[in-house]
Amino acid sequence: MHALGPLLLGLVLVLGSAGGRGDPRDSLACSQGLTCRLLDTDVLCGTEPPGPRQELALARLRLEPALRCTEPKACVPCLEARVRLALPPAASTATGSRRLSVQPGTSGTEGSGDGGQRSPAAGASASRPNVTGLLLLSGLAYASSRCVAVEVWAPLGPTLHGRTVGWVIFRCFEAPLGSELHVSAYMNSRGRQRLSQQQRVPDCSWPAAQAAVPQCQVPRLRVSPGQKEVVVEVEGAAVGHSYTLRLYHNHSHGTSGPGRVVTTSSPMNYVLPADEVLPCLCLQVWPETRDPLRTTLCPFYHDAEAWERLWAQSQLVLHVEGQVLTCSLSAPCDLLAELVPCWQPVPSGPCQPLPGLQQPAGGKGPQEFGELRPHPNLCVQVWSGGQVRLTQCLRDRALPGRPDDLLLLEHGGNASLCAVERGACTPLASFTSRGAGHPGLLEQDLQQDVAVGQCQQLWHPSNRTGVVLWACPLHKYLRTHWALVWMGVLLGAACLLLLLLLKKEDVKGWLKSLRAGYGSKGVLQGRRALLLHAAEPVAERAACALMAALQSLGLTVVAAPGGGSGVAALGPLPWLHAQHHRALRDKDTIILLLSPAAVAAAQQWDAGARVVPESGAAESSLGPRQNPVPDDVPSVAPCEVFAAALSCAMPVLAVANGHYVVARLEALVPAVPPALRAAPAFAVPSQMEGFLRALAGPAQQRGRCLEPYVAAVAEALQRAVGQ
Repeated sequence: MHALGPLLLGLVLVLGSAGGRGDPRDSLACSQGLTCRLLDTDVLCGTEPPGPRQELALARLRLEPALRCTEPKACVPCLEARVRLALPPAASTATGSRRLSVQPGTSGTEGSGDGGQRSPAAGASASRPNVTGLLLLSGLAYASSRCVAVEVWAPLGPTLHGRTVGWVIFRCFEAPLGSELHVSAYMNSRGRQRLSQQQRVPDCSWPAAQAAVPQCQVPRLRVSPGQKEVVVEVEGAAVGHSYTLRLYHNHSHGTSGPGRVVTTSSPMNYVLPADEVLPCLCLQVWPETRDPLRTTLCPFYHDAEAWERLWAQSQLVLHVEGQVLTCSLSAPCDLLAELVPCWQPVPSGPCQPLPGLQQPAGGKGPQEFGELRPHPNLCVQVWSGGQVRLTQCLRDRALPGRPDDLLLLEHGGNASLCAVERGACTPLASFTSRGAGHPGLLEQDLQQDVAVGQCQQLWHPSNRTGVVLWACPLHKYLRTHWALVWMGVLLGAACLLLLLLLKKEDVKGWLKSLRAGYGSKGVLQGRRALLLHAAEPVAERAACALMAALQSLGLTVVAAPGGGSGVAALGPLPWLHAQHHRALRDKDTIILLLSPAAVAAAQQWDAGARVVPESGAAESSLGPRQNPVPDDVPSVAPCEVFAAALSCAMPVLAVANGHYVVARLEALVPAVPPALRAAPAFAVPSQMEGFLRALAGPAQQRGRCLEPYVAAVAEALQRAVGQ
């Protein structure tokens, strides 16, 4: 009998089909020393098949999760029933006759239920009596039930009464994932002893089920964002299975709706436009099986571009219903934001938040601001992440704004008022209206307006312990301020007019410059000049270039020698005297262009050779010089025509009369002769700016800028002299 202890240490697997009607998927095992077989795997629950009536007692029932597999990854969950058996203490030797009737090797086993077949214990020693029992197991789930019958043989000895003899293990009772299963075990003895236990079948959180149960083999989702589209990839899905992909907006208030559903076979790629990617967009995939697990992924919650796209699709709308201000914030996703009422007198100016009136943005539907009264300068801003995301003003709803209204804040419990401007609350004693006037100028007036009800009350807390907001108009005070400003402007205009009357001549010159300059295209428009030069090639080229440049500026230039038909009618000297006399009479400018021949004539005049040829001699001398050739006129010989011009100019220069200007070709003439130093002289082209200012006169110099034309005139003269 001492050998039974080690016999309980091992387990011997007995196929349920040996000697009974077993299901190939079921298995039965019993500990070493026990012999068992599966009689029937589908017994009608509540009935008892015929079997032995010997004494075996139930000691313990234990349930453990297990898997029943047809393939490595094609398993179903189930519960394994482990029943511990014992011999009751009431068994006595009086039952020896019955024990002998079931001894192994006896051919006529009564009530064995095996149809005359030999017992599984046949071949054992006849000196070892056995006890036989019928174990019934039942499994009851929510929508199914199942009962099995097991026949058990145990050795019997005098020292085993009241002791356990071993375990019987049945695998297994199937049930859906996560469901409740009620298992009962009882023997067919007279006492009908029963053991029951209820246990939940593991769900897909059980590691063994995740790799073997098809319902737990949920594919993975991988998101690959791009610039214009997002690719959703389904990975790890079983081949040949269909899967459902759902795209939806996740809302905390549970109104996300079904979203977009796509059914396909693995593998699968789904392309989503980037414009549809929002922070609350979630993806969910599950296999097309009963009660499947679902893989959920919300990958865009921390995507900055998705948040910017969400704010672009959000809308804030203000409503005024009577004297109640409400707002509605609509967005495709839930927004973690705050609604902040603010005061904005000027449309493009800053919006000053109202103290203590901010509130979190709720779900859908309008939100009220309690006791806040509508005003055209009121706005509502949506703050999120320390930034202003949306702004909506009552002024945008076609309400006329009031830029002259001032926002006053009154602290509860006292009558002190302060003006809310530029992010601060300034006491009225230090407040200046729009930055003008001395501090405290409007303190008493504004306090009086609040007292008599000329200010609109915007906010008054119900408990009367907080702050009170007032909107006071300032237009009546601003009208007085602007009247004083206009009086100052008119006074300044009168002083300016008086100053202009005192300097009448300067005003006349200024008006003349406006008429001559701004009323025409050229800066020297309206001016006339007489250009006197020597009859030599370089002087004539310089005179032609200077005339063309000055005429483009609006200056009327007459050159001598020259004159065209005038010279033919009067002769050279009379024509020259007539032009000189006209220039002096009309106060025109007389330009003396100094070239080598002109300088020689001036030096001859300065030396005392002031002999002017007679008219006929002059004509005969000028005859061959009408079309001079460079070789015919020496550069150092005095020019008779220029000498005749000096005979007209020198007497006038001596009495400082007339407007003469000397232009010296600096490349050919090193200095101005002493006879012509009484007139202003300029070395051209280097002093071209001063030369042009001398031609323009004092009034024209103040009216127009000559600098843009200096370079062009100087370049034209330089090319002519350098040829």
